[in-house]
Parts: sequence; structure tokens; C-alpha cells
Amino acid sequence: MSTTSTTYTITIKGHLDDHWSAWLDDLELTRHDDGTTTLTVAVADQAQLHGVLAGLRDMGAVLTELRARAPEPVAPAVERPLRTERLTLRAATAEDADATWRFRRLEEVSEWLTGHPTDLESYRAKFTTPDRLSTTLIIVLGDDPAGPVMGDLMLRRGDAWAQSEVADRGRGAEAEIGWVLDPGYTGHGYATEAVRELLRHCFEDLGLHRVTANCFFDNDASWRLMERLGMRRELHTVRESLHRSRGWLDGLGYAILDDEWPPG
Repeated sequence: MSTTSTTYTITIKGHLDDHWSAWLDDLELTRHDDGTTTLTVAVADQAQLHGVLAGLRDMGAVLTELRARAPEPVAPAVERPLRTERLTLRAATAEDADATWRFRRLEEVSEWLTGHPTDLESYRAKFTTPDRLSTTLIIVLGDDPAGPVMGDLMLRRGDAWAQSEVADRGRGAEAEIGWVLDPGYTGHGYATEAVRELLRHCFEDLGLHRVTANCFFDNDASWRLMERLGMRRELHTVRESLHRSRGWLDGLGYAILDDEWPPG
């Protein structure tokens, strides 16, 4: 069974209008001067690919070429494992999909996450995309990178807003972080230890200027962790975040600067 997604380009005769993209699950469409259209699709397995091809057949499209695209190299979230007294933080790989699925599928975990994964195959396809792997770190108990997976972290670097004359100084100066811990490991300070090391890495190894994190106001455990680590509450929005079961909730935004690290 494949643990990574494969990207295919499908070329058909004729120009497809943009509304067909939504009908085909938002596939990317590229129309060419020779009167053909190329569709780009990432699939987890052959069954999913056959489903796309069946949809094209049902709409009467004439296939001229089907080609698998070579996978793009994935830049790891960290170049080397980061170690604390009790934990190892390492770059995620496609093989971590199953281990993270085991706790991310739990209702008590997905309650505060962007999505609630409902089946392993679709979760694996999303987890193994280059963007996801390049921004994910795995939390391992102990000093062996191959040890038990107990959670994961997000590290997404970005540019700071800057006026055009100094835009080059703002490139890659910020990062957003996030974290998820297996409930079986809560209550021992592991999340705090892992996120503290991630912040240290951001400021001391990467030389970032600013790190942010966000959560629902009702997610007490998350914002209390941010405050324990010296992050400052900068944003409190009123009922602007729509929760899948709780309705419109308040949101919180926290940040910390390089000259505020480590907190006194």
C-alpha cells in the first residue's frame, strides 16, 4: 500500500471552462494554445486516479496523455534532530502518517484542530504532501529518533510585512508554530518541553525575529501553554472562528520576539 501521494498530469482534447475544475474536485486546469487542456491531480492510490479518469470519461473528454510527475524533493522541517532532556524532535517523513493518525483521529484531539480526519487513506494523502512534510516535526520520547511517536509540531516560516525598500530584510523572518500531543502522554509537561525547544530553535538556530501561534479562546490548555513559555497575547477576536460543533467562537493570537527570548 502506498504511503505517499503521486501527482499526475492528464491532457485531454479541447479547452475546459473553469467550472469543470469544481466538478472535478478543484483540479488545476491549464489550457494550451494547441487546443488541449492539462489537469494536475495528486492521488493517494490507483483507485483514486481511476475515479478521476472515470469522471472525465463521463463528461465525454478525450484523453491524449497521462503522465506521472516526478516527486518534488521535500525540504525537511529541521536539518537535524533537536533534543531535550526527555524528547527528540525530528523532521517528519511519509512513514509517520500512521503513527500520527492514531492520535489525531481521536475526538478529544481533533476538537481543536483544523480538520477531523475520518479515514486513514485520505489522512495519509494529506500528510505526505511536500508542504505538510516540510512544516512538520515529530515528537519522539527519548533520544532515539526511531522511538515512540507521541506528538507532532508545525513550523511554518514566512515573510514579515515590510516596506518595499527593506523587504529583503523581512523575508523568512517570521514563523507560525503549532502542536498536537497524544493524550496518552499528557500531564507530564512534554508539550511545554517540546514547544520550548521549538522556540529556542526558531530564535537561536534560525535567527527569526518573531514567532506566532493561534488557538480558539475555549482551548484553555493551548493558550495557557503559550503564556507559560512567555508568549504575549496580541489578538482577541470576537466570534470570528467557526467551530464544527460549537459554532462561532472567539480566537486568540500570541507572539514572542527574538529579544524577548528566553523569557526572564
